[in-house]
Amino acid sequence: MTNVLLLGAGTIGRMIATLLIESGDYGVRIADSDPEALRRLQARFGVETLMLDASSEADLRAAMTGVTAVISALTFRLNPTVARVALAMGISYFDLTEDVATTAAIRELAASAKLGQIFMPQCGLAPGFVGIAANHLAKKFEKLDSLMLRVGALPEFPTNSLKYNLTWSTDGLINEYCNPCDVIHQGTRQNCWPLEGLEHLSIDGVEYEAFSTSGGLGTLCETFAGQLRELNYKTVRYLGHRDRMLFLLDELRLRDRRPLLKEILENALPRTLQDVVIIFCTATGERDGQMVQLWDARKVYHQKHGEDIWSAIQITTAASICAVLDLHVHGELPNTGFVRQEQVDFDGFLANRFGKQYVSSGVKLNE
Repeated sequence: MTNVLLLGAGTIGRMIATLLIESGDYGVRIADSDPEALRRLQARFGVETLMLDASSEADLRAAMTGVTAVISALTFRLNPTVARVALAMGISYFDLTEDVATTAAIRELAASAKLGQIFMPQCGLAPGFVGIAANHLAKKFEKLDSLMLRVGALPEFPTNSLKYNLTWSTDGLINEYCNPCDVIHQGTRQNCWPLEGLEHLSIDGVEYEAFSTSGGLGTLCETFAGQLRELNYKTVRYLGHRDRMLFLLDELRLRDRRPLLKEILENALPRTLQDVVIIFCTATGERDGQMVQLWDARKVYHQKHGEDIWSAIQITTAASICAVLDLHVHGELPNTGFVRQEQVDFDGFLANRFGKQYVSSGVKLNE
């Protein structure tokens, strides 16, 4: 039995807890500042729960006693503190952040990791699985030219003018829409503005748009520096979403008033569990003297789990972080320091009992 501390009992945290506990191989201690969220999980699973202030290093040290790893399903702002305490306690660290500055801070801490202790941020869908899939495609070429990553978490049945429902962290969504985007363009690593680079695409007979957002590439720009001409990540939405968001962010200047933007979105956009996750990665390069394009395309749908409905974004995000934790426990990842998503073996990930959710919960469109 591997003992793990899970920080965060919200939408994604509940799914992480469910997967790990139902596997029978993980003892999960769950900590949060919301007593009602903890009560529900304690009543369902009989697990140990803790009320915790994640900004308090003393509280974090007490919560991390007796575990071998910590999973943070908290807002990105709290993760550097969590990682700092994990380093001091000698335990491995995993999170779901898409925030570039947070990842840089955790990487700096990882330089002091003890033998057998890893720090692995960005373990969700994007960044996360999409980086694993992109790296897998890149290996199939003698000379790589471009990698294009497109990911979207969308309501299956959109009804409002934004054609969008909240499916995960509002803070993370705003971060993606407002922060600079890391890309490689014409062989040079650079930043571009979020919501730029609008394109239209058709996947499985449905028309979508895609545009640049921040954080989805994780560490791929560093990994592939000097190896290709183009590398970018874009978020997939239904047609018309981007223009309406530009009105809010630029014309109403809510880009500079993020707390107000968060309040508006959370009061105006209902959450939904009836969603679909779209993953579309393409790689272009030379094979046997020819220019060839390969792609990996998937749709993952919400599904029934016992009496509950699990959303597609819950499934994909939780499955990804549980899979890399499981691979670490079984010695299938680098054993010390900072670990990038692209260091995870693609086939090993999909064969993992948690990673299999990317196959069993969805449709692989290029089979």
